[in-house]
Amino acid sequence: MTDMIPERDRVEVMREVYGRTVLKVDLDPLDPTHVDMRVRALPGLGIATGRCSAFRVHHSTALIDSDDLILLAVLDGASVMKHRGREEPVGNGHALLMSGEEVGLNLIQPGGIRFVNLSFSLKQLSPLIGDPGLALMRPLPTAGGAMRLLIDYVHSLQEAGDGLSSEELHLAATHVFDLAALAIGGTKDAAEIARGRGARVARLRAIKADIVAQRGGLSAEDVARRHRLSTRYVRKLFEGDGTSLSEFTLRQRLLRAHRMLCDPRHAGRSITAIAYEAGFNDLSYFNRAFRRRYDATPSDVRAAAFRPE
Repeated sequence: MTDMIPERDRVEVMREVYGRTVLKVDLDPLDPTHVDMRVRALPGLGIATGRCSAFRVHHSTALIDSDDLILLAVLDGASVMKHRGREEPVGNGHALLMSGEEVGLNLIQPGGIRFVNLSFSLKQLSPLIGDPGLALMRPLPTAGGAMRLLIDYVHSLQEAGDGLSSEELHLAATHVFDLAALAIGGTKDAAEIARGRGARVARLRAIKADIVAQRGGLSAEDVARRHRLSTRYVRKLFEGDGTSLSEFTLRQRLLRAHRMLCDPRHAGRSITAIAYEAGFNDLSYFNRAFRRRYDATPSDVRAAAFRPE
């Protein structure tokens, strides 16, 4: 975050960090410089997400050092991309793809933007989408479908921080390429593979996040309706993950109860009240399920959490 960096150094720091991960560019601030950006490098893939103030971002001939394909999705705010003799707005529900081996100009408008920016290896992405030139500077909707899955999946990767293994990072990169192929317009074979691999993983991740956010209070029918899927497909997603919707929901409710039992802020609440808030209507079932999960009773867990050292 640039607030921690002296004003005079902020542009250079952004140029260096962004250039190492996504694209080498010249930056001219149009507002006082403010950037809150998280970057990640995966095999064949660079990721930058966050917010920034208004800039003139210029990718000149002198800075071209790769043939990567660059995807910019503006989630809040507005920007204008100039590339290949065309000028297109970015934002308002659209993303754009440009070539890293050609000059381009991005004018981030006053007020700044919240963005997702991806840099794809042309060698790895082009077999999935056919002729990349057909997708350049073509507005791509971000409100739903594969692009929404892609954006949500990238955010989940960023939130995972450094907790992913090397194998998991390679797998995550594969899923991002799959989703990008679907969002941009993949070849028939690539689309079939992506729907069975990257899209499935992203949908399941989105469903799990939704269940957690709703504190485990969603039925299979609720999930299917909220994510515009059939209940059968929802159940198949969980089966493919080696579990079921009901098992996942139960684990989330038990985890919530366990956290509350260990939280000093809930020390004065009864175990019955905590069980109900976690989504259990049957106290005896809650006690049995909790003991199976944690090999201890709720009372034991609470006592251990507040036992003097």
